[in-house]
Amino acid sequence: MSVTSKETSPELAAQYWQVGDEIHDTKADHGVPIEKIWPDRQFTSRLVNPANRRKMTVIIVGTGLAGGAAAATLGEAGYRVENFCYQDSPRRAHSIAAQGGINAAKNYKYDGDSVYRLFYDTVKGGDYRARETNVYRLAAVSANIIDQCVAQGVPFAREYGGLLDNRSFGGVQVQRTFYARGQTGQQLLIGAYQALERQVNAGTVHMHTRHEMVEVVVADGRARGIITRDMVTGKIEEWFGDAVVLATGGYGNVFFLSTNAMGCNVTANWRAHRKGAFFGNPCFTQIHPTCIPVAGENQSKLTLMSESLRNDGRIWVPKKAEDCEKDPRQIPEEDRDYYLERIYPSFGNLVPRDIASRQAKYRCDEGLGVGPKVKEVDSDGTEHMRSRGVYLDFSEAIQRLGKDAVEKKYGNLFDMYQRITDENPYEVPMRIYPAVHYTMGGLWVDYDLQSTIPGLFVTGEANFSDHGANRLGASALMQGLADGYFVLPNTITDYLADSPKFSKIDQKHPAAIEARQAVESRVNKLLSINGSRTVDSIHKELGHIMWEYCGMERNEAGLTKAIGLIRNLRNEFWTNVKVTGVNEELNQTLERAGRLADFLELGELMCVDALHRRESCGGHFRAESQTEEGEALRHDDTYQYVAAWEWTGEGHKPVLHKEPLIYKSIQVKQRSYK
Repeated sequence: MSVTSKETSPELAAQYWQVGDEIHDTKADHGVPIEKIWPDRQFTSRLVNPANRRKMTVIIVGTGLAGGAAAATLGEAGYRVENFCYQDSPRRAHSIAAQGGINAAKNYKYDGDSVYRLFYDTVKGGDYRARETNVYRLAAVSANIIDQCVAQGVPFAREYGGLLDNRSFGGVQVQRTFYARGQTGQQLLIGAYQALERQVNAGTVHMHTRHEMVEVVVADGRARGIITRDMVTGKIEEWFGDAVVLATGGYGNVFFLSTNAMGCNVTANWRAHRKGAFFGNPCFTQIHPTCIPVAGENQSKLTLMSESLRNDGRIWVPKKAEDCEKDPRQIPEEDRDYYLERIYPSFGNLVPRDIASRQAKYRCDEGLGVGPKVKEVDSDGTEHMRSRGVYLDFSEAIQRLGKDAVEKKYGNLFDMYQRITDENPYEVPMRIYPAVHYTMGGLWVDYDLQSTIPGLFVTGEANFSDHGANRLGASALMQGLADGYFVLPNTITDYLADSPKFSKIDQKHPAAIEARQAVESRVNKLLSINGSRTVDSIHKELGHIMWEYCGMERNEAGLTKAIGLIRNLRNEFWTNVKVTGVNEELNQTLERAGRLADFLELGELMCVDALHRRESCGGHFRAESQTEEGEALRHDDTYQYVAAWEWTGEGHKPVLHKEPLIYKSIQVKQRSYK
């Protein structure tokens, strides 16, 4: 084990952050058994008279599974909903890209599954850094999600007898993942979209496409509205409501290269953070093990191959470096290293994503990677060429099940792989490598999904609440729909019950004027710099810093270096970026510049968060804290808490507030999948 201190030195800490008061989630009643907390909260949450709901406006930013489901459900309940998205249709939300499936504790396979087991697997998979009350609720409502989606007509895969089929995902030993071939996210989004459009037609939901939220209006201590920019005309507008919901997804694009859609950004969350919303565990990033490897320096997007492929595909690398450039079909079995099956015999290729990703990195670091070599630059500036790929091989599955059976389960994924790589995965093993995929961090919320700004609620990937330091596969869709269909509609009423007491607000309110002027000033500043560097070149440099020093493996020296590099790069951005065009037109350069400005601030906070947490847990792997076998080594006595960061102004150190994690219903252990 590491012999270095498990605590950051006081001198280093004082240089980068301050420590504030502890915070606690006061909405869940910890005095009752865990299975009764959610029913108890549903009962104690105050209600809103149906006649009053028609008078209340809820602003929802985002139309993916979390936002679309919430808008549809609140519209059905009778509220007026103003729903915003930057895409040209809610159906283009990034939820559509989720492929593999959605978890639910239905126990259709009679293999010992239960709500408690799903709860246990999720907390363990997150390396005991998730709030157990939230996770238990997620597991408890998971079965309701499937029932709701089936009623909507979502075409889940079925067995010959007609029952819904299930398959396995990483980190568990039961089959609880419901799926629709390799298009589960798409089919679930269509279901939510149908429910949403029904409310649009009914007049309860007003849809605003091509509108990007660029500021939140906080008046009298409450979130009362947002400022948007029309992405076609550049028009800047104020919108007001009784509550604001952010369902804007994750921030993986801070790394530039990720599996996220190109438009995914952190702006809504970051604008709220600057107005008082704490940011929880920002350094917890998920690196997904099954993505198509980087092919060259000019790439701007990475492609996810579903984790479901690890059900039947076997992951291996050549045992000998001299075999790495051979045709893999010519390498005999005895010269292949099925390293996950070797190291983790109990879970094999279905270990959690963080573990599978690190092991792939180790094999490639050892010179056993396969595929085209790409240029890499070490921390000392040394350039070298290295292959970053491992094999995902279906030859055994095709022999066992037949090609037709494999095609029925994974055909569209195989087609996608072949179109991108021009290699036939039925004949030649796929090549995969880890890539940034999901962010477990997000705005801090309580059990009601309310942030530290009263009236500002955060759902889905945009909040931090359910996955700890590592999300299990097929749990993102589960959380998005749980928050949207079942949790938020029950909890937001407790806040809205007081809404009639709130004073009215309009464009003349000082908070609205200040927010609008801040947006206009920021736009004018970006357009006036007229430097020599493109937005993408700076974003790419930020991504390299983040991947190199705050990626799969982190250490103190690298993180402190990264913070300095990011500060210099942020100064370069605000003095030398070139944003062409004007505000009053479709201007994608301006859009990207605004998002990058927020990524540059977020990136520094991610490095500070990673620097302060001198332990390894889930996707956060500190080189100073590992077991003799190279596994993540937690320090529960020092770091068993949520790190909730408070913004204190540009150039000022952020304040760390700790929310202790209390486990009453689960025994905390060091994770093992061997």
